[in-house]
Amino acid sequence: MAITLAFDVYGTLIDTHGVVSELDSLVQDKAEAFSHKWREKQLEYSFRRGLMQNYVTFDVCTKHALDYVCEFFNTPLTAGQKQHMLDSYKTLPAFMDAKESLSAFSQRGYRLFAFSNGTSRAVEGLLESAGIKAYFTDIISVDDIKSFKPNPAVYSHFLRKSKAHGGQTWLVSSNPFDVIGAISSGMNAAWVKRSGRIIFDPWGVEPNLTVKDLRDLTEQLPKHVITR
Repeated sequence: MAITLAFDVYGTLIDTHGVVSELDSLVQDKAEAFSHKWREKQLEYSFRRGLMQNYVTFDVCTKHALDYVCEFFNTPLTAGQKQHMLDSYKTLPAFMDAKESLSAFSQRGYRLFAFSNGTSRAVEGLLESAGIKAYFTDIISVDDIKSFKPNPAVYSHFLRKSKAHGGQTWLVSSNPFDVIGAISSGMNAAWVKRSGRIIFDPWGVEPNLTVKDLRDLTEQLPKHVITR
């Protein structure tokens, strides 16, 4: 049976801090910190919405997080400037290693899926803009069940829709919460540790595989799968 790979999108394939260059002209020296806080708050809002069972799309979480961060840094942006930043989020760049790594896995016969908190429409546009949409069999979104990662129901939904078995499925994500969520739901998971500053949550759940980037994944994952 072919191995199924569920690629997280935001932060794993797509660089969410690709907005920094756009922010430079709006918030100057606060651009990098602004970008990180925006991402942090975006995820926090999705977690809270999931727990409250008060669902809105990831796009709305992103918008609300932008409003918050403008207040946090005391950098009021006009409605037009905010919309410009939200539009920029729709065309974020892929990481440099994404295309060649997806191509390598595709050529080896792996089943590739994009698995995201974003809506199918938003993710499709993002992957198309980044030039990597063609590598995927399908896009599977949490929007189908109106919740967010790491709700166990989200990972079950992925397995059902992809017609995959947990033991033959690997989540690929740079987000520790996502990795823990997938493993807790019976999937394998590879953590893409893109920065040495990121700490994996000490919950007693470890990634099946830790790699420094997607190029490293293309080398390490086949060896790990064979030995299982």
